[in-house]
Amino acid sequence: MFLLAMRSIRRRPGRFLATLLSAFLGAAIIMTFNSLYDTAGRGGVDPVSADTLNTSAGVVGGYGTLLVFFAVASTLTVNVRQRAAELELLRCSGATPAQLRRMVVGEAVAVALGGAVLAIGPAVLGGRALLGVFQDGGQVARSVDHSFGPVALTSGVAITLAAAAGAAFLAVRRATRGHRRRSRVRTVLAYAALLIGAVAACSTFALSATDAALMAAPAYGAILLSVGFALLSPRLLKGVLDRLPLTGASGWLAVRNLRRRSDHLAGILMSLILFTAVATATLYMQAVENDAVTSTGPARSVDARNLETLNLTVVGIIVVFVCVMLVNSLYAATTYRGREFGQQRLAGATPGQVLGTVGAEGLILTVTGLFFGTVAALAGIIPFTVVRTDSVLPPDQGLGIWLAVVSIAAAATLGTSLVTARRVLRTPAVGAVAVAA
Repeated sequence: MFLLAMRSIRRRPGRFLATLLSAFLGAAIIMTFNSLYDTAGRGGVDPVSADTLNTSAGVVGGYGTLLVFFAVASTLTVNVRQRAAELELLRCSGATPAQLRRMVVGEAVAVALGGAVLAIGPAVLGGRALLGVFQDGGQVARSVDHSFGPVALTSGVAITLAAAAGAAFLAVRRATRGHRRRSRVRTVLAYAALLIGAVAACSTFALSATDAALMAAPAYGAILLSVGFALLSPRLLKGVLDRLPLTGASGWLAVRNLRRRSDHLAGILMSLILFTAVATATLYMQAVENDAVTSTGPARSVDARNLETLNLTVVGIIVVFVCVMLVNSLYAATTYRGREFGQQRLAGATPGQVLGTVGAEGLILTVTGLFFGTVAALAGIIPFTVVRTDSVLPPDQGLGIWLAVVSIAAAATLGTSLVTARRVLRTPAVGAVAVAA
C-alpha cells in the first residue's frame, strides 16, 4: 500500500497541493517559535530574556500545533470525501479498511515530510526576524543571538508528521463510520464546550481589574464557545436556512444546495466561527487593556508588552491558517461541483445564474459564521470590559476591529467561491458532465 500511495502522489500531485501548503505553513510556524527555546538555552542569556523567549515559544507553539492539526485535517477530509469512489473501488478489488488507512496515512505523511523540509529555510529567517521584534521592543537583550537547533527542527518535523498521520487516520475513519454515531459524539462535545466556555466567561466577574490573569478567563471562554458553535455548525446552518426568506431561482437553489450539503460545509463554517471569535475577542480585549494601562500613566512592564506581542502574534497566525483552510476547502469543494454546474447549464441556467447561486451560498455561509463567531466573541469581551473599565462595551473602541475581521472573512469566502466557480464554468457544459461522469 505504501508503493500505491507514492504512485498516487506522483500521478496526481495537484490533489495534495493543499496538504503540502498546510504542512509547510504549520512546520514553518512551529519551528520559528520553537527556535526561541534553542535561543533561550544558549549560554549567556539573561533570565528576563530567557523567560520572554520560553513563554512566547510555549504559548504560540501550542496554538500553532492545534492549528496545524486542524488545517491538515480540513484539507485531508475534503480530499478523502472526494475520493470516495476511488476508495470504494479499491475495497471492491480486495483492499481491507486497514490497507486503505495505511495508504491514505502514507500519502499524508510523505506530503507532510516534504512540507516540513521545505519550511526549514523560512523558519530560520522567521526566527531571526521574530527575535529582532522582541529586541526592538526591549523584551530581549540586544546581546542575545538567534539559534536554530535540535528543539526547533525535531519538534517541527515530529509535530507536522504526527498531525498529518492523525488527521489522515481520522479522515478515513470518519468516512467509513456511521453518521449517527459521529453526530452523537459531536453533539456531546459541543454542549460540553459551550458549558465550560460559559463558566469560564462568567468566572471573569470573580476577578479584580488588577489581576494578571484577568484576560485569560474571558479569552478561553470565547474560544470554547466558538468551538461549541463550530461543532454544532451543521445544525446551526440548517436552522438559519429554515428561516431565510430568499426568493428567485438563485436564492431557492442556494438554500436547497446548502441544506443538502450542510454536513460537508461544516468545516468551512467552523473555520469562519473560530476565526471571527478568536480574532475579535483577542484584539478588542488587548485594545481595552492598552487603553486602561495608558490611562494610569506609568510605562508598561515587560510582561504587559509580552502579552500584547503574543496576542497579536496568535491572531496573525490564526488569520493565516484560517485563510489557508478556507481557500483550500472552498477551492476543492467548488472544483468538485463541475458536473453539477454543467447539469444546471444543460437544464437552461446561464453562467450568471450559476455564479449567482454560488454567491448566495457563500453569503449565507459568511453571515452565519460571522454571527455566531461575534456572539462567542461578545461573551468574552463584555465580562472583561465590565471588570476592567466598568463599561459594558469597549469605551474607546468602535466597530473598526470587527469590520476588519468581517472584511477578511468575507473576502476569503466569497472571493474564493466566485473565482473558483468562474474558472470551473470555463469548461463547456457538455464537457464538464462527460469528464465528471
